[in-house]
Amino acid sequence: MELSVLNIKGEDTGRKVTLSDAVFGVEPNQHAMYLDVKQYLANQRQGTHKAKERNEVAGSTKKIKKQKGTGGARAGSIKAPHFVGGGRVFGPRPRNYSFKLNKKLKSVARLSALSLLARDNKVALVESFTFEAPKTKELRGILNNLQATGKTLLVASSIDANVLLSSRNLPKFKISSVNNINTYDLLNTEKLLLVEDSVNNLENLFSAK
Repeated sequence: MELSVLNIKGEDTGRKVTLSDAVFGVEPNQHAMYLDVKQYLANQRQGTHKAKERNEVAGSTKKIKKQKGTGGARAGSIKAPHFVGGGRVFGPRPRNYSFKLNKKLKSVARLSALSLLARDNKVALVESFTFEAPKTKELRGILNNLQATGKTLLVASSIDANVLLSSRNLPKFKISSVNNINTYDLLNTEKLLLVEDSVNNLENLFSAK
């Protein structure tokens, strides 16, 4: 697959880059992508949820009524779950939701996501750019020139500090380095912008796995 390199004005520079079929032309593995996204979302969870159970709520342990003769069920404590203010039965406790995945599976998932974007013509190449100072307006103008007005992911070999600062107020825009791309971000974008020098780094990254 061959793509033209665009400048920040959205114009063709005349240069073309051939994308490797080993990275952008593999058969997508749906299950691998599902597992990788599931792991990513699980790792975002803090797992700090907690509800008090019967032995943790404040309250008297005095027997609130006699055992027999009331016509109702037995009750030994006001802290029982069926009373207002009582403890919760099997409430949530702090836990770690993260789990491990095989490195090869994660690699297959990322290759599958990249190939899906390439197949749907959602990949564009842009020459390297930087700003002298953070300017959100300038970055928004560049994205408009590149017809990247929806959810956009910019992948670069190294992240320029001023470009990163310029993007903080753009809710649909995200920047990632080649080494930090993940399946969730790739599947959650409508346009993938690859900085020209990141293509070789991407191919080298996956060829080494």
